[in-house]
Amino acid sequence: MSKKILLNLVLSVMLLGGCASQVDVQQEDEVNQYEGDPKDPFESANRVMWDFNWEVLDQYILRPITVAYVTVMPQFARTGLLNAANNLEEPGNMVNNLFQGKVDDGLDSMARFLINTTVGLLGTIDVADKIGISRKRESFGEVLGVWGSDTGPYLMIPAYGPSDPRSLTGDVVDGLYYPMAILDGPTTVLRYAVSILEGRASLIDQESQLDQAIDDYAFVKNAYFQNLEYRVTDGESGNKAIEQDDLDDFAEFESMLDDMEPEDNNE
Repeated sequence: MSKKILLNLVLSVMLLGGCASQVDVQQEDEVNQYEGDPKDPFESANRVMWDFNWEVLDQYILRPITVAYVTVMPQFARTGLLNAANNLEEPGNMVNNLFQGKVDDGLDSMARFLINTTVGLLGTIDVADKIGISRKRESFGEVLGVWGSDTGPYLMIPAYGPSDPRSLTGDVVDGLYYPMAILDGPTTVLRYAVSILEGRASLIDQESQLDQAIDDYAFVKNAYFQNLEYRVTDGESGNKAIEQDDLDDFAEFESMLDDMEPEDNNE
């Protein structure tokens, strides 16, 4: 199982886990929404792969290794390794930001790489963040989305997790950027291992919410596409949804107040 499935699972919980009071309603919507989903023409095969990834690879391999890693590895070492792994992505973040016309974000990404690689001891210390230069992560898959490319069909890949043709293409291109393209085998393995373990560790405390889903496959798929849209629109899709919910709540509240007003009795 790779970094991809972990990040998507974590984001699934983060995006949908905050609505605990509406869990039952949302779960019913998930099941109904994705019956005959045109974005999931390979649903039968995808479900088999999901069960394999989650119930076999994760349960018997990844989760036990993650628990051991979190137990043995000191927090400062975990943070340093994750910072170094993330730092290797900064040149790609720079290019992908520039492809979208985000010049300032692209320059921030390059500044982060230069500062953290040097002053931050090969990226193990996120000095740039401490001085106010935050990470502006962008993938080439997001670039394609901004350029108008559709995701294509939903794919659940063995030992890789939720994906789609657009994201797969983006992952390939991201791997061609410096310094990814010149990393040796052991360094590449270490980078992926750290990202995978930290991603899975972030999910441990949230597992119960995924377990409560009536259809965990639909739960993850729903969150996966919401996350793609959220990232491509830089959060605008999520903000619109929140604004609409707020408007609906306000309308309901206003209606309740109207019902409470005393009637005028003019005789």
